[in-house]
Amino acid sequence: MTERCVAKWAHRGDMLAATRFGMRRYDVDSIDNRDRKAIERTLKVLEPVLERFFSPVIRGLDRVPSGPGLYVANHNGGVLFPDTYVLGAALYRHGGLEDLPYALAHDMAVRTPIANQILVPLGGVRASPANAHKLFEAGRKVLVYPGGDVEALRPFKDRDKIVFGERRGYLRLAIEEGVPLIPVVTAGAHAGLMVLDDGGRIARWLGIDRLLRVKVCPVVLSVPWGLTIGFPPPYVPVPTRMFMEVLEPIELDRAGPEAANDREYVERCHRRVVGTMQASLTRLARERAVDKRARQLSTLDRVVDWVGLSPEQRDAIEELAVRAHVMPGREVERLAWTTVPPVDEREREVELDELESGEHVIGVGAESAVARV
Repeated sequence: MTERCVAKWAHRGDMLAATRFGMRRYDVDSIDNRDRKAIERTLKVLEPVLERFFSPVIRGLDRVPSGPGLYVANHNGGVLFPDTYVLGAALYRHGGLEDLPYALAHDMAVRTPIANQILVPLGGVRASPANAHKLFEAGRKVLVYPGGDVEALRPFKDRDKIVFGERRGYLRLAIEEGVPLIPVVTAGAHAGLMVLDDGGRIARWLGIDRLLRVKVCPVVLSVPWGLTIGFPPPYVPVPTRMFMEVLEPIELDRAGPEAANDREYVERCHRRVVGTMQASLTRLARERAVDKRARQLSTLDRVVDWVGLSPEQRDAIEELAVRAHVMPGREVERLAWTTVPPVDEREREVELDELESGEHVIGVGAESAVARV
C-alpha cells in the first residue's frame, strides 16, 4: 500500500515538473519511444568521454545471437552505470538496433524528469513482466541487471564479485519467455568511485527498503563530492580501464510457466549463470591487473629517465607502490590468462556441484587478492 501511494504521488510530481518546464513526458510502458537520432546524438557526445575515462576493451560481440534474447550483466558504477553506455555503444556500432537492447529500469530511473527525457528515447522502459513480454514478442533484446542497486553500489572491496543476491526474476523471465540468456561481464567499471559501505542497515533503519524498494544507502567517496551518505549525485569517475566480454549465450533446456515456477530448476540455472559470470569476471580482473601494472611501469620508467634516477632507486619506488597497493605486484603476471580457455562442460558440471555443496568458492585466497586489484 505504501509503495503504491509513493509511486502515485511521485508520478503526479513528475507530471507537474514536466509540464512546468515544458518537457515532453514519455510513457515508460511503451516500447515505441526508442529514437535512432537520439541514440546517434548521445553516442556522438558520450563515446569520446567513455574512451577518455575508461579506454574500454570489449570482446565477444560476434557471440550475440539473432532474434530476441536477454542480456544479463553485472551492475557497476552507482548512478552513472558507465558500463551500460559502453555496452550499448559497442552493440549499436557492431549490430545496429537489432543487437541494441531495451533496458528494464527501476520506476524512479525512468519516471524522474530529465532522466525520463534522456533514458526513454535510448530504450529505457519500466521493469515489468508485461513490458518484457511485449519486447520479446516484437523480436527485441532486453537488458537486465539482476543485482540492481545492491550490486551497483556494492562495497569497493567486492568490485570483482558478482552480487545478484536473492533475485531470480531474470531467470524466471527467460524461462517463461523461452529466450536465450546472453551474459555480459565487466571488470573495472566499479573503480571510478569508492563505495566504503553499502549502507544496508541504514536503508532498513530508515525504512527506504520498504518505501522505495531500495536496499542500500551507501557511504561513498567520489569526485568532487568527497564523502557522502545515500545515493551519490552524478560524479566525475576516476580514470580506469574497463574490460568487458559478451559470453556464449546460454540456451535453457526448459521453457514455459511450469518450468519458471520450478524453484529447484530456477536455482540450478541461477548457479550456472552466476558461476560462469564469476569465472569470467575473475579472469578479466586478472587481465586488467596485468594491464594496469604494465601501464604504470611504463609511466614509472619515463619518469625515472626524465629525473635521472638509478635502477636501484627505480626498483625501490616500484616496491613502495606495490606495498601501498597503488600498483599490482609481479604475481599478477604469473596468474594472468592471456586467452579465453575452452570451456569443458564436464568440468563446469563439477564446479556447479561444488558450488551447490558449498565446498568451492570462486575468488578466495590468493586468487581473490589478484582479482581485487
